[in-house]
Amino acid sequence: MLRPLLIAGTTRWVLRIFMRLGLLGLFLMSALDSSFLVLPFGNDLLLIALVSSHRDSLIWIGYIIVSAIGSVVGVFFVDLIMRKAGEAGLERFVSRKRIDKLKAKLENKGGVTVFVATLIPPPFPFTPVVMTASALQSPRGELLIAVFLGRLVRFGIEAVLALYFGRQLIAFMNSDVVTYIVYALIGIAVILSTLSLMRWLKRN
Repeated sequence: MLRPLLIAGTTRWVLRIFMRLGLLGLFLMSALDSSFLVLPFGNDLLLIALVSSHRDSLIWIGYIIVSAIGSVVGVFFVDLIMRKAGEAGLERFVSRKRIDKLKAKLENKGGVTVFVATLIPPPFPFTPVVMTASALQSPRGELLIAVFLGRLVRFGIEAVLALYFGRQLIAFMNSDVVTYIVYALIGIAVILSTLSLMRWLKRN
């Protein structure tokens, strides 16, 4: 019984830290979520919580923009690495089968493919799409613009939902069920992030 209580307390403590940081916390979470560090739904939950807590202020617009900018920064970091690694290095992170599928789409509709990928929530493999686009030398400007616009749309929709259903969302997010789900996602994130880092170190 003690262990679940410690898990719940730790998870809420982590979320509260990011919430207290406000715009900065949202920016950091967005950047991490769009880079090699896997944080499923972390940025979405934080955005919803912040918007729900400030429904009477226009700062929610700033939350959307900052989230989108943070995502662009995270993708830019991935782009810097994968553009140098090229297609050969890409196979260290993405399976050959997935590369072939993405390659066909990115060659003809690179910007559209990345834009659509930014709209789809986990478990859709957003990072592999970005990694493949960068490794195949897709135009960097087109890639970053697609990410920014796509995230604006996605986060904008989430923010509007938070404005209309703010109280219900806050009550739900404060429940133990969400606490355990978030903790599980954090555990998965740590494992996947460690594997990504190990692969990168091995390649070098």
